[in-house]
Amino acid sequence: MPVKAVRIHGANDLRLDTFELPPIKDDEILVKVVSDSICMSSYKCAILGTKHKRVHPDVAEHPAIVGHEFAGDIIEVGSKYTSRFKPGMKFTIQPALNYKGEMWSPGYSYEFCGGDATYCILPHEVMELDCLLEYKGDAYFEASLAEPMSCCIGAFHACFHTQMGVYAHEMGIKKGGKLALLAAAGPMGLGALMYAVHCDRRPSLIVLTDIDEKRIARAKKIFPEAEMKKLGVQVEIINTNDSTDPVGRLKRYAPEGFDDVFCFAPVASVLTLSSAVLGRDGCLNFFAGPTDPSFSAMYNFYNVHYESHHVVGTSGGNTDDIKESLHMMAKGELNPITMITHVGGLDQVSETESLRMTEEGKLEPAVMVTHIGGLASAVQTTLELPKIPGGKKLIYTHLDLPLTAIEDFRSLGEGDSRFGQLADIVDAHKGLWNAEAEKYLLANWNNER
Repeated sequence: MPVKAVRIHGANDLRLDTFELPPIKDDEILVKVVSDSICMSSYKCAILGTKHKRVHPDVAEHPAIVGHEFAGDIIEVGSKYTSRFKPGMKFTIQPALNYKGEMWSPGYSYEFCGGDATYCILPHEVMELDCLLEYKGDAYFEASLAEPMSCCIGAFHACFHTQMGVYAHEMGIKKGGKLALLAAAGPMGLGALMYAVHCDRRPSLIVLTDIDEKRIARAKKIFPEAEMKKLGVQVEIINTNDSTDPVGRLKRYAPEGFDDVFCFAPVASVLTLSSAVLGRDGCLNFFAGPTDPSFSAMYNFYNVHYESHHVVGTSGGNTDDIKESLHMMAKGELNPITMITHVGGLDQVSETESLRMTEEGKLEPAVMVTHIGGLASAVQTTLELPKIPGGKKLIYTHLDLPLTAIEDFRSLGEGDSRFGQLADIVDAHKGLWNAEAEKYLLANWNNER
């Protein structure tokens, strides 16, 4: 069948291609992709090409579909899996397969499987590893955002702590402890903060830092101090850009140091700061993935020896993490609409951030989304992702729609009444992308077949 997809052919070489999907095999599943949110990892894949650990060396001859935060509908099921999956089911996937020790993953490695496509084929390993997950919610974008939230969840689970003289790791951040999220007013940092105030190992203090005042202001609006106190957590959001002594400023909140520190930027100075504010038995989680394979930073090894400081890092979550994400969304504790600030078609994929409080005082991942777009916008958006302001960029792969900021809907409505209607719907949901807006979008924009 003919499909359109954004594929990587080499470093800095993404193309919107039209090609034929082969018939599925007995152990494969054909799906229709409806939404895909663009991850910074897709940008790193695009600029590195075969230097990226998940990209095949023969990608020039067999280009791979990009995008791994996707959701849609099952269209056709191979005979091996007809007892488990049926046409018409909504789905999302866990892309971090780690199949037989390999790093190949949908969105990086597969010629016929990825999220920036109208249709794709799920290979047998996705089902073998239980990485195809049925989604029973209303909005496709929520399922797309379950994957980035699972990355945050996995990072929290990967942290560990010890007792002096006891050679056993207690997994997870320290319950009731002090947590620092550095360079964290972006979409993933806000997602981590949202999870931290709702998880079962909730800290007593969270300090989030950034150097962009606009992002800081947005984070404070999303996470008001009074609402955080109702959840039993002291949340401090600070701008360290003008501080001559960032270590001293952070230690005002935690004089003995922080139990857990997450570094959300692959910047040497931020990593060194992370090391400097750790307390005894402190765990530094290096969340941000660098593009430079020789990236390094100064780290205090005196404190590794005498204060039991340690470092962990994760690349994505696992299937249990994404199931936890979906479960918390169903409970209203995580709602992906907080991650979205833009929408677009397949040609305009990018990232966004936005978290919001529900009327019950619970947070939603929709705070991560700032733009929407169609498939045709995905190439430029992915390649220019770090330059595009805002949070998550959400791509609807069957729509003809340029990448559009949610905050621009009202002004665009003067020339196109559909945007005016979208603006009304978004305003009724506290300015956030939502299921009603998605349904209107899918019903009123031209489809790319």
